[in-house]
Amino acid sequence: MPAALSHNRLWAGIDELARRKGLSASGLAKAAGLDATAFNKSKRVTPQGRPRWPSTESVWRVMQATGVSLGEITSLIEGNEKNRRARPIPLIGFAAARTHGHFDDMGLPTRAAWDEMTFPELDDEHAYALEITGDSMAPVYRDGDIIVASPGASIRRGDRVIVKTASGEVMAKVLARRTAKTVELQSLVPTHEPHLFAAEEIVWLARIIWASQ
Repeated sequence: MPAALSHNRLWAGIDELARRKGLSASGLAKAAGLDATAFNKSKRVTPQGRPRWPSTESVWRVMQATGVSLGEITSLIEGNEKNRRARPIPLIGFAAARTHGHFDDMGLPTRAAWDEMTFPELDDEHAYALEITGDSMAPVYRDGDIIVASPGASIRRGDRVIVKTASGEVMAKVLARRTAKTVELQSLVPTHEPHLFAAEEIVWLARIIWASQ
């Protein structure tokens, strides 16, 4: 079997797809309507130590849930050298990121007072990481989780985003709806009501592309 289609590369491709969608492997499985443990690392081998492959149906469900094409998922499975390289990206605590001076007017990290973490190579050179403190965003993000945001990534309805408002507040939200005049943001806590902003009240948004859950 060609190396590009090996058991390890297939699972690495699924992990990469989850990362790009801002999900864990279990989050991707749930989004596809599968058991939350279906993509766990412990499920990738049998009790006897033999490789366990994802079924064709589970891969199809993942494609339906994420909107990727067969060509795109094949490209992820095949991988390339860029996907395997890693580089440092800026890292700061989410609470600190809410204070003044850590982002410029375009929503890019200033790197002043930022730490670093190593992360697989991204298309966005301005990507950054935030470490969650406290459980105010639980159960989506919990204390100690790390999220990676990409200022250059395209944003669609339903994406989790980092947002800065004209009042200076930096938040993690879900983009519920955006028009030329308004931006509707949903809290990560399902019981909270969405908040409608005038478009000019939103300074910038960056899509969350990965979380360490």
